[in-house]
Amino acid sequence: MTLAWSLFLVYLLGTAYLAWLGHKRTQNFGSFAIGQGDMHPYVVGITLAASVASAATFIINPGFIYVHGVSAFMHFVIAVGSGFCLMLVLLSFRFRQLGEANKALTMPHWIGERFRSKGFALYFAVVNLFALAFVVLIVGGLSIVLQQLLGVSNVVALIIILGFVTSYIFVGGTYAHAFTNTLQGTLMLLVTLTILISGLQLFFQDGPGFFERLAAQDPNLIALVNPTSDLYNGVFSIYISGFIIGAALVCQPHILTKALYVKSDRAVRNYLIVAVIALALFFFLPFAGFYARVTIPPEQLIDAATGAFRQDLVMTVYLKNAFPGWAFTTVSVVLLAAGMSTLDGILVALSTISANDLLLNLIDRFGKHRLSREKQLSLAYRFSHIVLVAIAGAAFLICLNPPKLLGIFGQVGVYGMAVAAVPPLLGGILFQNIPLRLVWASSIIGLAVHLLLYFWGAKLFADSNLTFANPGVTATLAILISLVLVIGGVSLLGINTERKAVTAQLKQ
Repeated sequence: MTLAWSLFLVYLLGTAYLAWLGHKRTQNFGSFAIGQGDMHPYVVGITLAASVASAATFIINPGFIYVHGVSAFMHFVIAVGSGFCLMLVLLSFRFRQLGEANKALTMPHWIGERFRSKGFALYFAVVNLFALAFVVLIVGGLSIVLQQLLGVSNVVALIIILGFVTSYIFVGGTYAHAFTNTLQGTLMLLVTLTILISGLQLFFQDGPGFFERLAAQDPNLIALVNPTSDLYNGVFSIYISGFIIGAALVCQPHILTKALYVKSDRAVRNYLIVAVIALALFFFLPFAGFYARVTIPPEQLIDAATGAFRQDLVMTVYLKNAFPGWAFTTVSVVLLAAGMSTLDGILVALSTISANDLLLNLIDRFGKHRLSREKQLSLAYRFSHIVLVAIAGAAFLICLNPPKLLGIFGQVGVYGMAVAAVPPLLGGILFQNIPLRLVWASSIIGLAVHLLLYFWGAKLFADSNLTFANPGVTATLAILISLVLVIGGVSLLGINTERKAVTAQLKQ
């Protein structure tokens, strides 16, 4: 326990120092939100990869693979990963170009400027509050690791996590987020390789082969489609929904805005190369769920307090069994860094969005003649800090009694946010004069369909074979419906696409 506290304190001090360096670069609200466009592509690439590979990737997703087998692996790793990387490359260049032209600070700001509608920006500022569900997922996963690592209670773990991350973002904003993520992301790459290597000996043991041992427990664990799974039991729920929702996840507020951290397409290309290579490793990490399935019986994953099976404990228990005490401690500290690297990015995005697209929009509507622009930005800067504290407080209260499946809870919220963002982002980048009403209607309908199908789809369509308990399925159906509306509207109205811009982007 002494080693654990020592390493954790070293990590806290190192991160705090980087946050202080970020603070010295943060001069105003704009630099708090996206920096000054002067970050090195490697820093942005690692920051982006670390922001994507969250506690879900390192802590939560291996549990789904432990329970559902190859079908879950194909969903989370192959389908989601390929969809995400492809869409990231396709959208980043044009997003930066349009964002720089409009001086955008956030994704709602970008959308509002692209469609010349402050009301649309305000709508997306509200929609992005769905990211609170993802904050809960990350904080809940980190709490599990911290309790195991330091021997503290859930309450103490939550106070440490939320208090520390909120504090260093409060101090340094985006620069603190980028500088700390560079450290965290580098450590995450080393630990990812360590974890993946840790189970290689399982393939070379005497007796039945690795996948034969999985099949001996349940033949469906090695099936590309698991018919007994309540989440991944069909081609649509595994592959189609995985690819589409992976692509849609690029539309999260803390992902595409990384393109605004630099000032040229060449820098975008360079940071995308770094990011995609790192993401390929991170996405593959949940393979450790197979290692756990072979080595850890379900009895070891029973919550002592409730007597319930906890798939969220899979990674933590596997690490305890696979590594000696000192190595488990070191790896666990990096797992905490993995979660914090995403958490700080979301907190920066949410606080900036709340200030820039909620507060300033309301001021612009009701008090713009009474306050100068400098005063407005000063208020926004202070308000962004208040929002940080409010989000931390809300996450703390929810995580006191966390949802049964943190992964599903987080997916419902973040997928809903992505569903709403797909029509305006794709429409705004690919089409020149797409009507505001068309993308607004498509966005609202898509979000409504996702929530309706997730909560009531099983009752409304009882005879359907679709797994509405899987948020990826409901989000994919919602995205397809919203895109049909956009494409149909574009076809009817004869809107020209920006073919030259897209072609040039693909060549890069």
